[in-house]
Amino acid sequence: MGGADAPAGGAPEKTERPRAGTLVDKVHAELHARIRRGEFSPDSKLPGEHELAALYGVSRPIVRDVLGRLRDEGLIYSRQGAGSFVQAQARDPGTLGFTPVESIADIQRCYEFRLTIEPDAAFYAACRGNEAALRRIADALAMLQEATSHHLHREDADFSFHKAITEASNNHYYVSSIEALKQHISIGMHFHGLSLLRGKPSLKAVLDEHRAIYRAVEEKKPEEARDAMRRHLEGSRNRLFEGRLLDLSL
Repeated sequence: MGGADAPAGGAPEKTERPRAGTLVDKVHAELHARIRRGEFSPDSKLPGEHELAALYGVSRPIVRDVLGRLRDEGLIYSRQGAGSFVQAQARDPGTLGFTPVESIADIQRCYEFRLTIEPDAAFYAACRGNEAALRRIADALAMLQEATSHHLHREDADFSFHKAITEASNNHYYVSSIEALKQHISIGMHFHGLSLLRGKPSLKAVLDEHRAIYRAVEEKKPEEARDAMRRHLEGSRNRLFEGRLLDLSL
């Protein structure tokens, strides 16, 4: 006679499948620990996605999520067509190379710095961006478009777009810089988004600025990509400050 907990009809109980998030966490923790222990030397190449997937018994999308986390933490960097590599000096998760934002003046300074790197990153993205890089930019643009259709501004989608542009440049110095500035940039994006929700120009106009950047990169027009990025960043800064920049000489 079956026990009280036996399923009706004697059918075997179904085992709950592990959630993707759990697998990502597990593989991430193992790779993170191996990198921290020095099992991979600085600037050495990590095993490829196929090899890592087979090693940990997971799918390639899981591996890609893990590698994305490790990049965000500053432990690895990627080279288009070459794979993922260990940072020469891997930093602790969350450690930034810049002091925290403490004032509205720091937001202005962040825009100034971004204007020195992101237009050129867009230039090189137009020179070097491959199909995978363009797809990441397009995915972020689609998120921005979806948010705009609901009269919303998403800082995460906005940041993803700008990060994807730097990744398309195939220059890890641009990528590392924007990753280190993520919290700083997100603060500026948040306040910029609030300004768009209460005034003009509209979210649609800013979406068009992002589209112009993407189009120039997709069509491999470096100068147009650089100019489009510069116009967007200057426009964002000027909208946020309502055309009245602070005197930072004081």
